[in-house]
Amino acid sequence: MNMEESTRDEAQMIASILDGDTEQYHKLVKPYELSVYRMALSFMRNKSDAEDVAQEAFLSAFRNLAKFRGQAKFSTWLISITLNEARRRLRRQGVVQMRSLDEGPGETAHMSPALLRDWREIPSETLERKELCEILREGIDRLSPIYREVLLLRDVEELSIEQTASTLTISTASVRIRLYRARLMLQKDLAPKLKAATPRRRWFR
Repeated sequence: MNMEESTRDEAQMIASILDGDTEQYHKLVKPYELSVYRMALSFMRNKSDAEDVAQEAFLSAFRNLAKFRGQAKFSTWLISITLNEARRRLRRQGVVQMRSLDEGPGETAHMSPALLRDWREIPSETLERKELCEILREGIDRLSPIYREVLLLRDVEELSIEQTASTLTISTASVRIRLYRARLMLQKDLAPKLKAATPRRRWFR
């Protein structure tokens, strides 16, 4: 099934749900359960809170389904709801300060070029090793929220620049800036650990 057919099927399911066939809702959200939970876990840091955020995101999407206009993909809209719920809970806990770091030298001005041009250039076969997957996950977790969310949406969920901007309600220029900085910070953090884990591996293609 291509993307156009998938979008059309989702539109039909949404119409059926709004007409009262609520049993269709589970079928609608099932393909996105893992993405929603993974996004929630990346912010909440523990499984219980992540499950609560994911559950609330699905309930919120159901309650507000009539407001979905199809201007973005349903999956993008659902991830946006998940992010907002995670942010809300973190603000309530006093954990996160959501501030813009898109202008000015900020904390990355002193950074030197990283060993990897793109963190995804790590050889795929090494990422299959559990310990290196854990190193990568921990590195992403250490990023501040505004960098972590844009990196997850672009490089993990593989949303486009435009979809990421729509989800985060920021400009495409801000997406590019944050993604560039996120990759630099992740590379700088991970390079020594990954070199230690794969000492005989060449790091440049």
